[in-house]
Amino acid sequence: MRHKILSLFLTLAAVMVSMPAHPASASDPTATDYSFDQCSGSLMPYPADIRPAEYPDSLVPVFINHVGRHGARFPASAANTNALTRVLEKADSLGTITNKGRQLLALCRVVSAKAANRWGALDSLGMAEQRGIASRMFMNYASLLSNSKVHAISSYSPRVMMSMYEFTHQLDRLDNHIEFSTTTGRVNSPLVRPFDVDQDYIDFRREEPYKETYDTYFASVAPAAPIERVAGANFPYTSDAERRNFSLIEYYVVAGCDAMSVAVNPADYFSKEEYNALWSCFNMRQYLQRTATTFSSIPADITSDLLSDIIATTDAAVAGKNSAQAELRFGHAETLMPLLSLLRLQGCYYLTNYFDTVALHWRDFYVVPMAANIQFILFKNPKTGRFYLRTMLNETPVALIPNDSRLLLPWTEARSYLERCLPLYKQ
Repeated sequence: MRHKILSLFLTLAAVMVSMPAHPASASDPTATDYSFDQCSGSLMPYPADIRPAEYPDSLVPVFINHVGRHGARFPASAANTNALTRVLEKADSLGTITNKGRQLLALCRVVSAKAANRWGALDSLGMAEQRGIASRMFMNYASLLSNSKVHAISSYSPRVMMSMYEFTHQLDRLDNHIEFSTTTGRVNSPLVRPFDVDQDYIDFRREEPYKETYDTYFASVAPAAPIERVAGANFPYTSDAERRNFSLIEYYVVAGCDAMSVAVNPADYFSKEEYNALWSCFNMRQYLQRTATTFSSIPADITSDLLSDIIATTDAAVAGKNSAQAELRFGHAETLMPLLSLLRLQGCYYLTNYFDTVALHWRDFYVVPMAANIQFILFKNPKTGRFYLRTMLNETPVALIPNDSRLLLPWTEARSYLERCLPLYKQ
């Protein structure tokens, strides 16, 4: 494998922090105290309290680049639910199961029944999330989107395809004079599913240079108590690691319920401290596998073609050569995590050798909730002819350039920064 060393800019970049956490106790400054909802992590439904976008009257929106994750879905597969069900059924047969365990077993059966033949599929909540984002886009930029041309692509994943169609269908309902061009399939993988096709990343995942770091963290943080509380203290495990892993599986099953509209109270099965600890393990794995870290820049570099396409389509819009007024791209959490890390957005990029601090500074519930998206809105000042770019993360304006608080940037400055984010071998 051809390893690529982190650039000097990447290595020396300032650590960026967003929404600092409150330590759970003064004795452990790395402990977190996030809410149960936040600890659903990347399984958390899209935020509901999105405010209308505002921009100066002197500017006119002229182009939109949108990269979005699919909406809320049924669990990606039956594997975790089935594994937890088998443990609880075995505990029941052995007579070790607790009353809480019977309650959890009933929940597993509800999840299995509701997701039968729909594992990984976009659910009604996910459809509503995409329609909501599309509606707000139209309301915010009606002058641009009315009678416009919209180009949309998606990965071959059915939930991503459906997300694209729900989004574009909603735009069409709001203005049936919009002309749409949509494509889906593996032809789009280099842009919206690069983790499937980038050989360096495939090699990185196979070699797992981060494995020892993750295993050490998991062994020191993941609690065994949650699974013992439901399967019973006398349930036989093959190892302590297996016991802790079943607690993580229990977390994953419970945390995924909101996204499929199954009512559950995590406090029935976990203390807040336990839920934070198990979330942090899941969060750590995504951080190590899907973002630039001190191990490698490869996980972020895989979205270089996508960033180059964003720059090129915006350039074409500035030059009046892009026939579409909006470019929509639909992918996965594994599309956005690398891209946002490549951009070094605050709260989405964090370099450290102290991995027990990751949960304080990189939080998947902030970066990639269900239906997460980044939008680049290009504006023009009709009087001066100058173009400006605004970056929106999950429909909230964010600063694009580190240590620069401006939410609107001249396109020439924004473009220069975006090009600097590309690794040298991609420029």
